[in-house]
Amino acid sequence: MLSAFVRAFKTPDLRKKILFTLGILAIFRLGSHIPAPGIDYGLVQRCQDMATSTNAALGMVNLFSGGALLQLSIFALGVMPYITAAIIVQLLTVVIPRFEALKKEGQAGQTKMTQYTRYLTIGLAVLQSSTLITFARNPSTLFGGSCSTVMPDESVGVIVLMVLTMTAGTGLIMWLGEQITERGVGNGMSLLIFTAIAAGFPSSLAVIQQKSWSTLVLVLALGVVIMTLVVFVEQCQRRIPVQYAKRMIGRRQYGGTSTYIPLKMNMANVIPIIFASSILMLPTMIGQFNTPSDGSPAPEWVTWVNRYLGMGIQGQDTHWLYMLIYTVMIIFFAFFYTSVTFNPDDVSDNMKKYGGFIPGIRAGRPTAEYLAYVLNRITTPGAIYLAILSLIPLIAFNVLGTSQDFPFGGASIIIIVGVGLQTVKQIESQLQQHDYEGFLR
Repeated sequence: MLSAFVRAFKTPDLRKKILFTLGILAIFRLGSHIPAPGIDYGLVQRCQDMATSTNAALGMVNLFSGGALLQLSIFALGVMPYITAAIIVQLLTVVIPRFEALKKEGQAGQTKMTQYTRYLTIGLAVLQSSTLITFARNPSTLFGGSCSTVMPDESVGVIVLMVLTMTAGTGLIMWLGEQITERGVGNGMSLLIFTAIAAGFPSSLAVIQQKSWSTLVLVLALGVVIMTLVVFVEQCQRRIPVQYAKRMIGRRQYGGTSTYIPLKMNMANVIPIIFASSILMLPTMIGQFNTPSDGSPAPEWVTWVNRYLGMGIQGQDTHWLYMLIYTVMIIFFAFFYTSVTFNPDDVSDNMKKYGGFIPGIRAGRPTAEYLAYVLNRITTPGAIYLAILSLIPLIAFNVLGTSQDFPFGGASIIIIVGVGLQTVKQIESQLQQHDYEGFLR
């Protein structure tokens, strides 16, 4: 991998793309530290120093923003509105016939769906920024402890300005990601997520180091093992062979080639973890809004939610009931999202249309049933793998007392490994193109 980067910097065109990408990533990290208007940065830092616990309901958003959310910066929302919008639009292709038709129209339809995703991202940014400002008006719900205020001026004009600024920040992040995709190296939004998560690694390891150096060494060794296993699983494929029959069209012969359908063990990627975390954070978030700010006792149902469905909040360990529900939901959403993204009937129809068939399997309905059978068999270990990986941060929180965004587990490690592999592959493919050009000259 390192040799690929060294060769890339020796290639002028590729070097410009890499430097451009690094420049955009630097701008993204700079914006994560610029406070939004109406926020006193000194008070925010003081609240973080006094923090007794972090709101677990916002842990996932804070992870994907690289810590910018709890700093209440102009990029506080990070890429989470775009991720949510992209998932919603993808799911709507199953429900709305218009979206399904656009999906089948090729590049023109994809461009239209991208435009819908942008509009929905802005709408979600307005909603999420308003929710975040509501939390910021009562900082104890964000940072815990006795933090009193981070907004000296809570007038309507200031709040509207904060919403507009954070929404504009989300739009700028979207534009930065698209610029990386068009003029840089790799997928822009994926690299922004990669950068945000990687930025939180030092702070997470620093919390572990405060326990003891031996604990840090043990965690790093465990991290190497986990990353190796994640690389192995993410690269696993079940390749189903496909043969195309020979066809004569006019005087030319087409077909007669062999290829395969690559089915990954983890086709759903991190989406099941995001779904499960988002749904389980709702009761805790509702409980936060119903907790009295004057220090009086909370309602009994809020106490029950915090005890059994809270992800390590208020100094408590994560309850086994939360872990059980979390695991079941991840396994369910792994099968659900895989069935949405890969339709065996559509694949079978397309193969039949172009004269393709799986050796030993009849075209049409038998092919669809065979694909569904294979898909279910490989999704089962993939879903269990996701569930185990997502429990690692929760177990680490209980055992080590670390922050919820434990670096070696859950969505963070899958994204770090997946984006890293994808970017290296793209760099190697572009290097290979340059080698071919040199050979042709």
